[in-house]
Amino acid sequence: MPNPPSKMGGSSSTFPPFTKKHEIVLFSSTAIALYGYDQGMMSLVNTNYSYLETMQISKESPIVGIIVSVYYLGCTLGAIIASYFADKEGRKVSIFACLATTSFGNILMFISGLSMSGTSPWNGAAFACMLLGRIIMGLGVGGIDAVIPVYSSELSSDGARGRALAQEFQMNIFGLVMAYAINLGATIGLGKTNQWAWRIPIIVMQIFPILLMSFSSRLPESPRWLISQSRKNDAKEALEEIYSKEDAKSKLEELQEADDNETDKTGYKDMLLPSGSQYHPTVVTVMGQINQALTGYGAVSVYGPQIFELLGFKTRMAEYLTLANYIQYFGMMTFAWLSIDVLGRRKLMVWGAIGLAICFAILTVFGGLAQSFTSVPDLAAEIPGSITLFIATAIFGIGWLATVWLIPTEIYPSTARAQGSAISVIIWGLANFAITLLTPIGFNNLKYWLFLVFAVTNSFAGWWTWRYSPESGGRSFEENQEFFDSAREDGSWAVRKVDGGKFLGMPRTEKVDGEVGDGETSPLLRN
Repeated sequence: MPNPPSKMGGSSSTFPPFTKKHEIVLFSSTAIALYGYDQGMMSLVNTNYSYLETMQISKESPIVGIIVSVYYLGCTLGAIIASYFADKEGRKVSIFACLATTSFGNILMFISGLSMSGTSPWNGAAFACMLLGRIIMGLGVGGIDAVIPVYSSELSSDGARGRALAQEFQMNIFGLVMAYAINLGATIGLGKTNQWAWRIPIIVMQIFPILLMSFSSRLPESPRWLISQSRKNDAKEALEEIYSKEDAKSKLEELQEADDNETDKTGYKDMLLPSGSQYHPTVVTVMGQINQALTGYGAVSVYGPQIFELLGFKTRMAEYLTLANYIQYFGMMTFAWLSIDVLGRRKLMVWGAIGLAICFAILTVFGGLAQSFTSVPDLAAEIPGSITLFIATAIFGIGWLATVWLIPTEIYPSTARAQGSAISVIIWGLANFAITLLTPIGFNNLKYWLFLVFAVTNSFAGWWTWRYSPESGGRSFEENQEFFDSAREDGSWAVRKVDGGKFLGMPRTEKVDGEVGDGETSPLLRN
C-alpha cells in the first residue's frame, strides 16, 4: 500500500502523516510563489541606482515600466505553449519545462551588465539581455500559472477547490514578501548604488525552480489526463500513489465512465468565436482577469514604495511600510481560503470591488492632502492613508487574488480546461502588461489622481461581476456547465435572469448521502 501510516516506537503520532496529497499541495503552492516573488523582486530593483545606470535609463523613464511589463507578454505566450503541452504530453512534463524556462530567464536577468568592477562594459547589451531574460522568465511563469491551477483543481474536491487554490496563492504572497524582504535587506546593507543589492534578490529566485524540478518526479500525473489519453494502467498507478488499491479501482472506473461520456473535443475556435460552444465561459474568464487588473493591485504590488511616497512618506519609510503591507497581505490571505468555499467566489469579488472603490476614493483625498496642501500636518494624511491602503490590500487578497484564477478551472468541461486556464493567463498577462506599463506614467503625470482612476475601474469591475459572473463554487464541473446551457436557452447572460437566479450564490441544498457521482463530480484529492 502506498504511503502507509508511519510507526515510531509503536506509538501513533499526534500529527497526521505527510501524505502524497500534502506533497501535491505543497508543490503547487511553491510553484505559484514564483509569480509573487517576481513582483516583490522588481519593486526595489526599479529604484536601485546601479540598476538604472547599468540599463542606461533614468528613474522617471517609461522604459522602467517597459522592463517590468514585458515579462507579462512572455507570460501570455508561455500560457499558450504550456497549455498545449499540458494536453499533449501531460501536466507533469509541462510543469517541468516551465520551471526550466523560468530558471534560464532568471539567470539572464542576473548576468545582465554583470561586471566585477561594478562598471558595466555591456552598454546597450545589458538592457537587451534584461529584456530577453524578463520575456523568457515570463514564458516559464505564465506556463506555470496556466497549468498548476488545472493540475490542482483536477485533484481537489468540489467543496474544497477554492480552499486549495487560495492556499496556493497565499504562498504567492509569501514569495512576494520573501523577495521584497531580501531586496530591502540588500538595499539597506549594500546601498542603492551597489550592483549586488539588485542582483542578489534576482539570483535567490533560483531556489524555487531548482527545488521544484528536483521534486517533480515524485508527483503523480493527473489521472484524468491519463484516462483522456487512453492510458488506463498509468492512471491506475497514479491513483494508487494517493489511495489504497481498492479505492483507486473504484475511482478509476468513475473516471473512465466520465471520459466515455465526453464525446466532443473542444478547441480554441469553440472558445473564441461567438458561435462556439464555449464562448460564454470564455467571456466570463476574460472579464474576470480584466476586472482583476482594473482593481489596480498589480500596480500596488510592483510599485508599492512609490505609492506610499505619494502619501507623503520619505523613501526609506515608504519601503518599510511596503514590507509591512506585504506581510499583512500574506496573513490576510488566510481569510481568503477560509471564506472562498463558504461565501463563494462571486460574493467575495463583488464586495471586494466595492470595498476597493471606497478605499481608493479615500486614498485620493489623503494623497491630495499630502501633495497639494502643505499647511496640513504630514501625519494627518500619512497615518489614515496608510491604514486605508493596508485595508485595501487585505480586501484585494481576500476578494480578488485567487477567485479569478479558480473560476476558469471550474466552468469548462475537461476537454477545454487547460485551454481555458491558458486564456485566463493570456488575458492576465496582457492586462497587467498595460497596467504596469502605464502606472509609472500615471505616477509622473496624474500623481494622487491615479487613485481616483482605480476607484472608478473598481466600480466597473464590481458591477460587471454582479451582473454577469455566475457562482461556480460548491458545484461539480458539469453542474457549472448547466448555467451556460440555461443562459443559451433563456437568451440572457445576466445571472439573475438565468435559471431563476440559481447561480447567484452557492448551492443551498446538500447532495443526498451515498449518492454516486461520475468521474467529474467525484474528487480525487480531499483537503
